[in-house]
Amino acid sequence: MKPVVAVALVLALAGCEVGPDFVPPAAPDVAHYDSGADPVVTEAADGAAQRFDTANDVPAEWWRLFLSPELDDTVRQGLAGNPTVEAAEATLRQSEHTLSAGYGVFFPQIGADFSATRQRVVPAERGLPGQGVVFNLYTSEATVGYTLDVFGGERRSVEALGANVDLQKNIARAAYLTLTSNIVDAAIASAGYDAELRATQEIVDLQREQVKLAGVQGRAGTVALSAVLSLQSQLETTEATLPALRQKLSQTDHLLAMLSGKLPADWQPPRLGFTDLALPRDLPLTVPSALVRQRPDILSAEASLHAASAQIGVATAALLPNLTLDGAFGLASSSFRTLLASGGQVWSVGAEAAEPLFDGGSLLYRRKATLDAFDAAKANYRETVLTAFEQVADTLRAIEHDAEALAADERALETATRALQLVQANYAAGLATYADVLIADAQYHQAEITDIQTRTTRYQDTVALFVALGGGWWNAEGERAEK
Repeated sequence: MKPVVAVALVLALAGCEVGPDFVPPAAPDVAHYDSGADPVVTEAADGAAQRFDTANDVPAEWWRLFLSPELDDTVRQGLAGNPTVEAAEATLRQSEHTLSAGYGVFFPQIGADFSATRQRVVPAERGLPGQGVVFNLYTSEATVGYTLDVFGGERRSVEALGANVDLQKNIARAAYLTLTSNIVDAAIASAGYDAELRATQEIVDLQREQVKLAGVQGRAGTVALSAVLSLQSQLETTEATLPALRQKLSQTDHLLAMLSGKLPADWQPPRLGFTDLALPRDLPLTVPSALVRQRPDILSAEASLHAASAQIGVATAALLPNLTLDGAFGLASSSFRTLLASGGQVWSVGAEAAEPLFDGGSLLYRRKATLDAFDAAKANYRETVLTAFEQVADTLRAIEHDAEALAADERALETATRALQLVQANYAAGLATYADVLIADAQYHQAEITDIQTRTTRYQDTVALFVALGGGWWNAEGERAEK
């Protein structure tokens, strides 16, 4: 009866598992990202108003909303050759294989051994009389061992490995999202720098004409030398901005090459213009309660928190007894031919219980360290959530204010255009000088540059919204299949 009771006790203990059981943190209980209400629609600018709709979802390939085949091809090349994404995917595979290896602890460990030795034994070694004996010894043995995970320490270890797989999976998602957003941002910046460079060059050409005309008037004595020098200084100041713009354009091209896994010398950058891009008008807006399930950085922080929770269980189980079952069966003979004879059978079966009695407090403080690590992971998770909500709120307001700024820039550009047309008409009627025309033309181009810069920012803030909402990875084919 006693063995039955012992077995029942072991089975009962095997159902125990040291805690805590991990529970994902609840989403923040808020209805909006910003105080009051979130924006619904922006002011119309450049012929388009952008609308925010919580009924829409972020598509997996959100960059296609810009309706640019050239941009789509650039992103495709980046995804195919970027080393950061390749490294993240390889690390994910490594974590998955490590998890698969961890599951082996739940199975018996079976081994086999065969040995053949020739020995000489001297009876005197055991205090016996007689001559030494030389003989052969052949042994064949099979062993089996199994660790009873009585308190669930091994299960918590595997749970931690599973959490690490989730962590690496979301790190890979974040790498994918960062890559695509950087490529789109760089392509938009390239379009902006190229347009700004052309507009600035036109200003330089106009100012050169101004300086040339002023020089003629100065030599004729109708314009003071100080006025000529002032125009010359203005020209040189504007010319000094051209190298910086060219450098920014070159850096953007080099960045696109790097993101695509190419050397700058082997990369022909796409030359996109704003006419090659369409501004997405209907923008998705994830409800706040869903954001924590979509952002890869939040999901990574949650996986780290899960792993820290599981490590508490591992450290707790280390304080408790460990029970191992093992057995062996083998054959031994002085002759290989008689190895299978029944008289040469050897076997053993047993159980081992180990309990730490004194270790100077190491195990206890290791458990306390895991509790501290859990507290740190919980604080990191909360900070990640706060940062994510801040980014969404910032981006929503940025898109709203970009439209307002661009509308104001358009009005300024329209005013500069009308002023230029009026001066040109007065010049044709003899009521204005050619210098007046050049000045009005330069003012028009300066307003055009400001308009280009604001338009670039509007496009890039739109990209930032897709990123802040998580990038739509959950709508990819593979991710949908997992669900």
